[in-house]
Amino acid sequence: MASKDDVFDSFERVIRERPVVNPWHEISPRDRAYQPDYHLLATVLGIPLSEKRGSESGRLAKGIDAWVAHELRRAGFPADEVWPRLTKPRVLPREIGIFLDRLPKSMRDDVYEQVLKNKTVAPSEARVLGRAYVKQVDVLVSQWSRGPELLVSTKSMVSSFRNNLPNRFEESYGDAKNLRGRYPLVSMGFLFVLRSTILDDAGAWEKAVDMLRKLQGETDAYDATCVVLAEWDDDDFQGVRIRTDDVPEDLSADRFLRTLIEAVLDRTPVEMHVEVRERREHRELPLEESDTGALISLRDIGG
Repeated sequence: MASKDDVFDSFERVIRERPVVNPWHEISPRDRAYQPDYHLLATVLGIPLSEKRGSESGRLAKGIDAWVAHELRRAGFPADEVWPRLTKPRVLPREIGIFLDRLPKSMRDDVYEQVLKNKTVAPSEARVLGRAYVKQVDVLVSQWSRGPELLVSTKSMVSSFRNNLPNRFEESYGDAKNLRGRYPLVSMGFLFVLRSTILDDAGAWEKAVDMLRKLQGETDAYDATCVVLAEWDDDDFQGVRIRTDDVPEDLSADRFLRTLIEAVLDRTPVEMHVEVRERREHRELPLEESDTGALISLRDIGG
């Protein structure tokens, strides 16, 4: 059971036990496909649902965030640059992590405990300033010297689709404009998890698909949007099934993650995110990671 102040505790064990396999598969010498771990997603979503603690408790949404963050770590982004982190604190500037690692062992545990207690240094949520207002971001890749590079907003909806879809569209559209206005080069996506019962209402499903396509149809909105259809039985819960066959290709999770990751690589010099590039290309690159932020951090603390 998760602690009251950290719902990610529920998902940490199953994510940690999952083997980390390179998600990129070569289609041709010039093309790659990204294969998300849908089995893990189904397992993670099943945890709050099996406890009867679904969307109302917020645990379903946090499970989605934990899975997206795991996918970004699978792609090669450093663990401390992807928030929420796998371990507590869920948000911690990478440079502080370097500082903690460099401390003598006799001091490290005590300082770490103090960091955990300091919500200013290690908050439970990532918040960034947009053009008009501060926004809590569900999943974020960021480093001190580069700032936010990848932002993902996640939402879930399990019922009352026709009534709630307009509100989700307004919220997501406004958030996109707000964040893009301050970070024009950021890779930004919107992931929507819907219960598969929406397929029983053809009009609501068509509306959701149209909404998601419009959100990625403007240059100053999202780079990619995605819908995940999750199926389960409330009366006889036997786990969650991810229904990929019913999702249009342009809104699939594999295309979504591929687009966002490749946008980061396209918008940064080749000596940055070397590990991500190597995993995508299945080869070692003759490059050393450019890590100005870490060098400054270590110099400042006498490392």
